[in-house]
Amino acid sequence: MIPKILREKYGIRENDYVLVEAREGELAILKAPSVEEAIGWIRTRRRRLEARQAVLGELAGVDLEVEFEDEDLR
Repeated sequence: MIPKILREKYGIRENDYVLVEAREGELAILKAPSVEEAIGWIRTRRRRLEARQAVLGELAGVDLEVEFEDEDLR
């Protein structure tokens, strides 16, 4: 539950939608003006997470020293 003083300060009313986002060691609570915006926000973050996720075992056969070798540093 969001404390009353913060709800009043940021204009969050009963049945309003809020979004919770993790940001470097903290949580941000964002008011969503509509269900559509909340859904769009969720879809955008889901795509970002899917783009960053590696499949378990995907790198098992990869030699990381060779993979990240920089020709200019030799």
